Amino acid sequence: MSRVANPMFVCTAVSLAAFMEILDTTIANVALTHIAGDLGASTEESTWILTSYLLTNAIVLPASGWLSDRIGRKTFFLCCILGFTFSSFLCGIAPTLPWLIIFRLLQGIAGGGLQPSQQAIIKDSFPPEKLGMAFAVTGISTVFAPILGPALGGYITEQFSWRWIFFVNIPIGILAALLVKKYVQDVSEATAHQGGAVDFIGIGLLAVGLGTLQLALDNGEQYDWFADFYICLLLGIAFLTLIAVVVWMLHHKKPVLNLKLFAVPSFAMACIMTFFIGAFVNVTVMLMPMLVQKCFGYNAETAGMILVPGGIMMLFLLPLTGRLSGKIQPKYLVSFGLFLCAGSMWCAAGITPQTDQDTFVYLRILQAVGMPFLFVPVTALAFSKIPVKDSNNASAITVLMKNIGGSLGISLLTSYLVQRQQINQAQLVSHLTPDSWGYQAAVEQGVQFLPPQMAAMQIYQMVQQQAAILAYIDVFWLLTYIFFALAVLALIFLPKNKAVEF
Repeated sequence: MSRVANPMFVCTAVSLAAFMEILDTTIANVALTHIAGDLGASTEESTWILTSYLLTNAIVLPASGWLSDRIGRKTFFLCCILGFTFSSFLCGIAPTLPWLIIFRLLQGIAGGGLQPSQQAIIKDSFPPEKLGMAFAVTGISTVFAPILGPALGGYITEQFSWRWIFFVNIPIGILAALLVKKYVQDVSEATAHQGGAVDFIGIGLLAVGLGTLQLALDNGEQYDWFADFYICLLLGIAFLTLIAVVVWMLHHKKPVLNLKLFAVPSFAMACIMTFFIGAFVNVTVMLMPMLVQKCFGYNAETAGMILVPGGIMMLFLLPLTGRLSGKIQPKYLVSFGLFLCAGSMWCAAGITPQTDQDTFVYLRILQAVGMPFLFVPVTALAFSKIPVKDSNNASAITVLMKNIGGSLGISLLTSYLVQRQQINQAQLVSHLTPDSWGYQAAVEQGVQFLPPQMAAMQIYQMVQQQAAILAYIDVFWLLTYIFFALAVLALIFLPKNKAVEF
């Protein structure tokens, strides 16, 4: 198998494209309120700006490997970059919310192939013993972009206009396309499947299954999950369709997604760990900004900036973990990273209403320390036994597992957070009785400066804040238990993989 002359240039080119796509999935989150106000839409309607992108992205992503095989990986990758760049421009000039949603659908279609293509190109551009370091370099786009996104989105929205969160993709996309055209080449074994019959049934089943699942996960909390017929119907369709997908893919001669790769133990276990890593990265990136904005009154820009030092820490740690992955068994690195994640959640569970901004920054740095020990060795482990001809399919599956883990993790933990806040608030309110010394003292102190009704309202707001903080503490404790258990399971079940010294 031929190798490119300058693989680090390849790393830079493909990482830039993936960075642009991952950044865009998070950068719009903090601008929803501004977009809704500018386009005359409600907050609920503006959430379709996120849902529309995730919907088409989830549908195209698993088919990206198949499409790469049919039209050539480099051609497909360039089409995705140019399509994403052009649709970003359209999003920036969208005159109304419906048009913005349509352009976000197009953006999701183009963006669905960027991450899988990135991983496949890297896998086939480096010898096996160098994959750890290569994935450490490309890991910057996967791990750092979701952290930079909210901070950059908040800054751009506050200082300029929400339209620039889309326009910023244009120079990045043009540069990435030029670098890919110059430095990336197709590997002959990876393009050996061009031509042949189109698996329309497989593509259709994937589109329905993943599309309905994404819609249910995005709207479940808003419609109270199983209490709503619409959500139950979506989940039922998704469940039955995805079962049909598995049956079809396992029996079709040339399926759009090769599920038989799960017969490779290292790949199967790495995909399971990737699922949980995706959940952890997305959940922790979501939790901290939500916590400081909701409970401590921070604005979007300040909340986003709290994440940045943790991202800088990962920039220093990723090359280190890349080298360690060539010397230490991946299972030990992954387990160590999970223990660090569990420890960071345990520390975060110690927050109080008096916690200051510096403490939140330190907590985020602590959360970020464990992530490189998860991403780099797991990604290298996933591709360690995969032949070149299956690189495109393997990449699509691993990215799909990460994205599903992220969507499911956010949906479940958001529901748990709301539930715990309601329970905590009910418990706190039960103590606001006339015979409660603390309540009477608070009322007496409040009426010295405010009318009785205003004093009572202030006390209730304090109860709501404390109930919310307690709910976040409950979530942090739950994550502590989950990641401690995963750390132990990683030691037991992850297969050994030969470590090659750099």
